[in-house]
Amino acid sequence: MPAWEYATTPLLIHSTAAILNNWGADGWELVQVVQGPEGGLVAYLKRPRGES
Repeated sequence: MPAWEYATTPLLIHSTAAILNNWGADGWELVQVVQGPEGGLVAYLKRPRGES
C-alpha cells in the first residue's frame, strides 16, 4: 500500500488553474477544494511519498 504525503494551499479565484497546474507538475493530485476559515478556497492535495 503506498504511503501518501499531503499539502494544502489557498486558491485565488483569478489564478486557480495556474496554481493547480503548478502543483500538478510536481506530482500532486487534487483531492478536494473547501471553503477556508476566512472565506477563501483551500485545495487539499496528495502524492505518493518520495516523489518530488
